[in-house]
Amino acid sequence: MNGLLIIDKPAGMTSHDVVAVVRRMSGERSVGHMGTLDPMATGVLPLMLGKYTRLAKFFQKDRKAYEGTIRLGFATDTYDADGERVGEAATSLPGEAEICAAAACFAGEIEQTPPAYSAKKVDGVAAYKFARAGKPVELKRVQVTVFKFVICAVTGDAACFEIELSAGGYVRSVAHDLGARLGCGAHLATLRRTVAGDFSLKDAVTLDDLARLASSGETIASRLYHPRLMLPMMPCVTVDERTAGRIRNGMQVNLPEYSSAAQAKIFTAQRDLLAIGQRIAGTLFQPLVVLG
Repeated sequence: MNGLLIIDKPAGMTSHDVVAVVRRMSGERSVGHMGTLDPMATGVLPLMLGKYTRLAKFFQKDRKAYEGTIRLGFATDTYDADGERVGEAATSLPGEAEICAAAACFAGEIEQTPPAYSAKKVDGVAAYKFARAGKPVELKRVQVTVFKFVICAVTGDAACFEIELSAGGYVRSVAHDLGARLGCGAHLATLRRTVAGDFSLKDAVTLDDLARLASSGETIASRLYHPRLMLPMMPCVTVDERTAGRIRNGMQVNLPEYSSAAQAKIFTAQRDLLAIGQRIAGTLFQPLVVLG
């Protein structure tokens, strides 16, 4: 089964847990996710199935949007509610105006340190493996872009927020750094991914939805994202079988209608994605990835 499936991940499961469930339900062994969600987080988790796993590189720079809650008063070692408290709890908390002003400082290009309990690699090993073993983890600060960070409401020690940031950015780190800036400590209490690149919650299905499909005799194929809609920056072109044969052999082909496009999605039918082509010069395209 080849395709793209958008899952609304439930809380309490790792992204790999979701991949394992979809493997069992679909019967497709080659399944991979695009952008890890922590176990406590919910929301948009795009999965590539079958040969579509080879398209993951085209989505690596996608930015993501979230909504959630930051709890003020103390930090944790994981930067979220699953971790252990670090230091003493604050005896007083800032007001909503001060919290909003501090959040505004995170807009634009910022540097952040990824959480020690994260999948960020250190010498080829996920940082969380060192952290769980009690070994010191030194993660380099990275530059990310925060396109939006808004405090929507503050109730007691809970600040509800919306955020949109570039690929590779950690919302947990934003929550932790906000607490440090305010001087009261903070951690991420809840998180829901609402958008990942071009995909949103309206495109997503739950694992329960898929289980009901299976029980009614339907297949996951009916819930796959339409391939002509993904990677919208690339035009779609349908080719005849002679041209398709050249593409399958890795040969360059002429696509005269698409001389202004850097890349194109090449189809042999309405849903049959054959390849991604790269324009070499003029109207000449070289297949980058061949699926068919």
